Amino acid sequence: MTSFFSGPGRLWLLVLLLLGSWSPAPAQALIETAETVPAVNQWLGPGDRLQVRLKGRPGQRVTFFKNLPMTELAPSLVKGQRGIYQGTYVVQPGDTLQNRPILFQVMRNDTVALAAAFSRTKVRFLSPNTPQLALTKGALAYLNYGLGEDRLGGAKFGYLDSAVVLHLTGMVGNQYRVRLAENQQAWVPQDVVRLLPPGGFVPASLTGSCSVSGDSLYDYVQVPLETRLPYRSQLLTNPTRLVVDIFGATSNTNWITQRGGIRELGDVYYEQPQPDVFRLVLPLQHAQAWGYGIEYRGTTLRIRVKRPPAKLTLKGLTIGLDAGHGGSNVGATSPSGNQEKVLTLAIAQKLRLELEKAGAKVLMTREADVSVENGSRVLRMRQLNPDLLLSIHVNSSGSAAVQGTSTYYRYVAYRPLALAIYNEVLKTGLKGFGNVGSFNFNLNGPTEYPNALIETAFVSNPDDEKRLVDPAFQQQLAERIRAGVETFLKGTQAKGPRGWLLHEPAQN
Repeated sequence: MTSFFSGPGRLWLLVLLLLGSWSPAPAQALIETAETVPAVNQWLGPGDRLQVRLKGRPGQRVTFFKNLPMTELAPSLVKGQRGIYQGTYVVQPGDTLQNRPILFQVMRNDTVALAAAFSRTKVRFLSPNTPQLALTKGALAYLNYGLGEDRLGGAKFGYLDSAVVLHLTGMVGNQYRVRLAENQQAWVPQDVVRLLPPGGFVPASLTGSCSVSGDSLYDYVQVPLETRLPYRSQLLTNPTRLVVDIFGATSNTNWITQRGGIRELGDVYYEQPQPDVFRLVLPLQHAQAWGYGIEYRGTTLRIRVKRPPAKLTLKGLTIGLDAGHGGSNVGATSPSGNQEKVLTLAIAQKLRLELEKAGAKVLMTREADVSVENGSRVLRMRQLNPDLLLSIHVNSSGSAAVQGTSTYYRYVAYRPLALAIYNEVLKTGLKGFGNVGSFNFNLNGPTEYPNALIETAFVSNPDDEKRLVDPAFQQQLAERIRAGVETFLKGTQAKGPRGWLLHEPAQN
């Protein structure tokens, strides 16, 4: 095993460490920039690739890390630039590197370096023999599928309860890579986990025998485990069922006890699709799912399934209503100065009156021009537990020509609500922008109740804006959204094994 301190870079490294930083010498012009790719702090394990890039003079002999050669790229590959070098090293079992920058050198020959530089970022090699573990923290811990980001954040894999044990196998920037099972991984943001000291075992558990029961509000499935393992849930349709994968779990379940009080769940069963993934399948009695939650009680995983409301009418229904943005979070602003936060509150207040006139109880996330973080809105609704949630927004585009109304949902089981509202809002005469699924918005994330985001119209479009600022049109929007909820409820009554009865409207 080659040490980080061995080879021709040793003298350069010792000098730099003694000085505490690199002071450019005339020869340093041989290296303009030298960084890891991506240029963020990283943790890597065996089989991972350490990737680096250097910009310097053309025709040099350049090395990195353990005196490994870098390749100068053809100008055609880098937009005509010369002097761009890249290198890759596949981390091997037994390699060690403890949060150090990467050393780059321009070599005269095998032993003499003309110039050296360090990456600004640091790299750590993880040892499989000393697993790095972490615990989730907070009420909204979540996993991402990958490292991609946009204005809505990374694509979420799913939410987790607190104190779930995660096996970290890498890090890129501010996200840790999590090993879930063989050939399955996810990423977790640093701010929702707490690192554990070394010495722990990779999380794994046998399952105990499960139980299914019900009380006056919910049906429950409980799975005894030895530790809090990560999990993923999917609410599927045709037929409607909830599927929960527990990662790191292997069946020792010899029976599933069905107790009294069960009203929404069918015959619960389990599968073992791979040795370290335990899968629960929860068939639902109704085609329309009304929500579920997953949490730990000690080390027992508890799945809580909501039943349909007693009456599928607005009268007696509890509806969460979210007026998007507010306070310092202005949202979109039109060229003439109309602000999303003002428009959404005006529409939401009119919608509230419409729903209350029909007998619904309405719970608002904000009732004035105040700042409320989206995470706080989610937690408030989770605590208040509405039957449905509606989030009101106005849309915006860089092109003034883009216009129309749209609705958004994340989970396919909640699509019928978004589609019913979309069909009704089209009756205002707005053009159709679409009914959009898998939408990675905070208030579409909760699984506890069906929810829909309504982007009423584009404030960036002059025609849409003219309508949005008109109180009479705001009232019309409120009436159509209410009608959409009523259509959803009527469709839910008509649902059977064949599923949802509505059809996609023709696009304007």
